[in-house]
Amino acid sequence: MRKSKPKKRYILPDPIYGDTLVTKFVNYLMVDGKKSLSYCIFYDAIKIVEEKTSENGIEIWKSALKTVMPAVEVKSRRVGGATFQVPIEVRPERKTSLGIKWMIKYSRLRGEKTMKERLAGEIIAASKGEGASVKKKDDTHRMAEANKAFSHFRF
Repeated sequence: MRKSKPKKRYILPDPIYGDTLVTKFVNYLMVDGKKSLSYCIFYDAIKIVEEKTSENGIEIWKSALKTVMPAVEVKSRRVGGATFQVPIEVRPERKTSLGIKWMIKYSRLRGEKTMKERLAGEIIAASKGEGASVKKKDDTHRMAEANKAFSHFRF
């Protein structure tokens, strides 16, 4: 076991919106260390969202991210030889990181031609409460609801 907890790393805000959440999203979006490319993809996706919805793109993105973030999840817990799926509340930091990961994962699986179009499509769908990332959140909540009987095994 480690002696002390590692120091929390703070990330710098992004150059256009001045938001650390945007930087976090771009860091998850980044592949092979190409950060400037992932910034371009994100900003172009926000522009596409603004064109399609004629509203503020960053606000739609934030509402979409809020829609995707889970409140509860299940964790495996062994009790007396049996493994139970115990529902637990999600910490705020894990909530945002799960929402970001799901949004990026399911936008990569979409059918549009370029990544910016895929991301824009997923943002618009998630802000409306549709799309694969929102379905993933609903499935997680449903699983937690189904295993509510084992919540007394919480650690």
